[in-house]
Amino acid sequence: MRRTVHRKISAGLVLSLAAVLLAPSWGAAPTSDANEEERRVGEAIRVFQEIAELTEEGIPESILCQAYGIAIIPGMVKAAYGIGGEYGRGVLLVKDRSLWSNPSFITLAGGSLGWQVGIQKSDLLLVFKTRRSIDNIADGKITLGADAGVAAGPVGRGAQATTDLEMKAEIYAYSKSKGLFIGISLKGAAIQIDSQSNRDYYGNPDISARDIFENPDLRAPGTAKRLRRVLSRHIGREFGL
Repeated sequence: MRRTVHRKISAGLVLSLAAVLLAPSWGAAPTSDANEEERRVGEAIRVFQEIAELTEEGIPESILCQAYGIAIIPGMVKAAYGIGGEYGRGVLLVKDRSLWSNPSFITLAGGSLGWQVGIQKSDLLLVFKTRRSIDNIADGKITLGADAGVAAGPVGRGAQATTDLEMKAEIYAYSKSKGLFIGISLKGAAIQIDSQSNRDYYGNPDISARDIFENPDLRAPGTAKRLRRVLSRHIGREFGL
């Protein structure tokens, strides 16, 4: 009994610390301008450049070229003491033929069970292989591992996607860790659209995720255009903006 109580208290302390680490972006009061959203898109540009430019353990170009969508979540916090939790805010873009859409803002949140100890703050990148996963997010949310299969993505420039559960997973996960964590897993985490951030960033109270994904002529801030250029450049395609 004492051990159970101690475990619950420890888990609460760890998750409280995770909230503190994420406080600059999570739980902040909503603003009337898009400054916070501009910062998040700028962080997404940094994260993608850093992960894409890894030489020995980078994301294989074949994986990126076949991606239907990419989610970039800077500074996701995950903490656990047996029972874990994670939270992050980022952006999601989809590809139509060779063109990338403007970014829609998303959140990722969830919990997990199993032997896990520690606190981790990491930059996360998810590569979506199918349109089904993106459609489900646009319509509401998806739970990783339940609504869509997720697995650690193959690394190395010569790696092949067949290393991933015989290609059954719909989503590949990559991260650049800033701390130590044991037993990290994204299964059970939910991804959903951050509608308020979309409204603030695009200055449109009626905008939806589908408007963002399906309208290439959407009026967007300069940071959105920069992010689209960065994705196109690293994936080996030209993007005329």
